[in-house]
Amino acid sequence: MRIALLGYGKMGKAIEAIALERGHVIVAKINSQVTLATVNWSEVDVCIEFTRPELAPQHIAFCAQKQIPIVVGTTAWQDALAEVTELVKNTDSALLYASNFSVGVNLFFELNRQLTQLMKAHTEYKIQVSETHHVQKLDAPSGTAVSLLKDIIDNNPNYASWSLDPTNAQQIPVQALRIPDVPGTHEISYNSEIDSIRIEHIAHNRKGFALGAVLATEFIYQRKGIFTMSDVLKTTL
Repeated sequence: MRIALLGYGKMGKAIEAIALERGHVIVAKINSQVTLATVNWSEVDVCIEFTRPELAPQHIAFCAQKQIPIVVGTTAWQDALAEVTELVKNTDSALLYASNFSVGVNLFFELNRQLTQLMKAHTEYKIQVSETHHVQKLDAPSGTAVSLLKDIIDNNPNYASWSLDPTNAQQIPVQALRIPDVPGTHEISYNSEIDSIRIEHIAHNRKGFALGAVLATEFIYQRKGIFTMSDVLKTTL
């Protein structure tokens, strides 16, 4: 495939390396110095987008108008999801988005949902979610943490919301730490007076995220519609 990278930071470079290993071609690398207008879009089969929350909806709309499938790894833009979903459908294009493209993280999502089902009857255990990322990450909590929290709330009637304020006993407390050069850690703990139960995902590098993004690109190529990483995993696991 001929791939355009919208965003060429650390993730973009990691994706480029994986894509080349798998026999694909990078035909454009868009960043603050290279604009959309400089690209010959007739040579692009699929776009991979890792930029900023305020830019992602614009990039989705741009690709939709050109009927170029787009894979979006940027998070914290989902307030615009309904609008861009309608646009993608109306233009008969394709969008695949995820809060995290790592296969391991998506398995962690499933583990979280199963543990939530097991624990919802045991109200003596109080939930806490924490995540740690590099200092360049703009959203806090991370999109991955928000997805984990949504799954907990959807499957546990004892909680209706979450908060970064640990003093609010009616919400799931969330801790978001930013430390230099950390790919990402997510932890969910259930704590009672007598013991604790904890699950954790630790990313050792960006390769897992990059591989997942390329797998998603291979999945969406020549497809139409709206997809998530769960659709990809159904065909690869």
